[in-house]
Amino acid sequence: MAASDRFRLVVKGQQTHGARPWRGVDPIVAASDIVMSAQTIVSRRTDVSRLPVVVTFGVVKGGIRYNIIPDEVELIGTIRTFDEGMRAATFADLKNVATHVAAAHGATVEAHIPDERGNPVLVNDPALVARMRPSLERAAGTGKVIDAQLTMGAEDFAYYAKEVPSMFFFVGATPAGQDPTKAPANHSPKFFLDESALKLGTRAMLQVALDYLGGAPAP
Repeated sequence: MAASDRFRLVVKGQQTHGARPWRGVDPIVAASDIVMSAQTIVSRRTDVSRLPVVVTFGVVKGGIRYNIIPDEVELIGTIRTFDEGMRAATFADLKNVATHVAAAHGATVEAHIPDERGNPVLVNDPALVARMRPSLERAAGTGKVIDAQLTMGAEDFAYYAKEVPSMFFFVGATPAGQDPTKAPANHSPKFFLDESALKLGTRAMLQVALDYLGGAPAP
């Protein structure tokens, strides 16, 4: 699972009446241009043939009234990476884009990148996975354990995995009859959990723990 970092950009302009935009500096237009220009960080500046990178804006906040151009606009988002070098380059590119695009509009930007350190990359220990996978298969059933692909989601379990050999696994919870690839995801208001997955998850955790403590050999 990817490393996750949060960024915050504050685009500063000059307030003016909406009927007289030439008397101020519009941070809404500048912020909009920053959002659009930042899309080229991944599409044109990142070697995604190596590993994927995501730059997402989740919050655009500014203005108090329909006919007033505000002083500032706040942009908040997340960066997801799998490589420390690519992570640093993405931060630098975002700050560069934000600074120069804002300047082109006569605005300035305060770039808090990263605003706070996020979760590191989550990497399972290969030897531990090889040893404990049979336990998961006993709990879930033949053919029910699959290898997950890289996911841009993040997980603070990664801090454990940095300290000791670790194994993180998902438990499928899509209701019967739904296609897991099309079912609403966990950040959707339509997300629905099939609670029978709780039994499977408990059984899997118990099986792994008992076999590990019992000295299950590597296959």
